[in-house]
Amino acid sequence: MKLVYPAVFTPCEELSGYTVEIPDLPGCVTEGRSLVEAIEMGEDAASGWILDEMEDGNAYPAPSDYKAIACPAGSFVNLLVLDMDAYAEKYGSKSVRKNITIPAWLNTYGEKNNINFSKVLQDALVTVAQGK
Repeated sequence: MKLVYPAVFTPCEELSGYTVEIPDLPGCVTEGRSLVEAIEMGEDAASGWILDEMEDGNAYPAPSDYKAIACPAGSFVNLLVLDMDAYAEKYGSKSVRKNITIPAWLNTYGEKNNINFSKVLQDALVTVAQGK
């Protein structure tokens, strides 16, 4: 699913870049050192905001018409394209069911010792992913 949200870009002298605010998503503000980085950061921040709402089972706000966005002097409105499927695949915390094969003796051992196979696998994968 792709969504398009308007964002207000305001030049930021201290950063030599832009502050980005997504008016439809309360509190969703980010910044970037260049216009390209600001757009990328805006897409990331907005996608994260919406994904959090989706994972909590909440509705997310519909995007406003970009022409209706109040824009302060010196700022401009740009549209952000959010690829929610790709973002959720990369950052989502929704559980995905996997089927694994292990030796019978290991299964017996795990069941006798009340081992949560999913937890053990998750912990091991997180350790590998973090390079520990």
